[in-house]
Amino acid sequence: MRTEQLEYIAAVTRLGSLRRAAEELRLSQPALSETVRNLERELGVDLLERKRTGATMSAEGRDLLPYIVHVLEAVDRLRSAAGERHRVSRMVRVGTVNAATVPLLVPAVRDFRAAHARTQVEVVGARQTEIHRALSEGGLDLGLVNHLDGDDPPAGFDSVQLLHGRPVVCLRPESPLAARPYVSADDLLGEPLIAMRTGYVMHRYVHRLLEGREAAFAYSTDGAEMGKLMVAEGLGVTVLPDFSVVGDPLERLGTITYRPIAGDATRVLLTLRRRRAESVPQAARHLHEAFVRRARELGGTLTVSR
Repeated sequence: MRTEQLEYIAAVTRLGSLRRAAEELRLSQPALSETVRNLERELGVDLLERKRTGATMSAEGRDLLPYIVHVLEAVDRLRSAAGERHRVSRMVRVGTVNAATVPLLVPAVRDFRAAHARTQVEVVGARQTEIHRALSEGGLDLGLVNHLDGDDPPAGFDSVQLLHGRPVVCLRPESPLAARPYVSADDLLGEPLIAMRTGYVMHRYVHRLLEGREAAFAYSTDGAEMGKLMVAEGLGVTVLPDFSVVGDPLERLGTITYRPIAGDATRVLLTLRRRRAESVPQAARHLHEAFVRRARELGGTLTVSR
């Protein structure tokens, strides 16, 4: 067994594709595939499930992944102690539903990078279900997801509640609705509504708020960032957690604003999740700590669940 074999399987797991891993590692795909198969033969297990859509960790591979990560971390520490200047850089991948990007995610990543200059951070926008699947398969190290107060957390993850807030209507300041202290569900029915696609918590919340009624006209999009841009361009209004709007550059510039929803006491919780494992990569653990520190600075209420 060679260290590079473990490096290769970690890259395939992270990128979800032999082709993409080969490109990043600057290897031919056949050479990479053969190296992985040699490791599988040596261990006596199939580490990957190879499909036409890409390669993902098998159940056996997921069980062994913490040990692979632990070995790679130990090798990095050895290289560092030996003073090797050209050691392999690690990458931490964070999945996000694009919630609290400016107040939480950006400062946490900035703080992490100040202490880990050689470690790359990749931020991936996705829906909750996609983030949970990638966490389970090892394609993501951390995931930032929303859930509604009272929802049962999915099994198999360690979760930390970072922030809590209320759903608000995000709209332009010159909108007639902005002159009101609150916006009602009936008000939303008469506006072009920019809704999150199925799979986002806010899609489910709006459907519940409107009791299945359809707005006059509706768009659908992925994530809060695109929703806010569409509002800023005058396409309509959207419903987001307040922590995704307050302090946003568009809100600070006066391009968008927000109003509470009349008669609604729903709480939206922003949670940081990672796959439950005996060994967590050091870089992922440090970025996790950076998120927690930033949440405390913002006055977040922290609740750890397993």
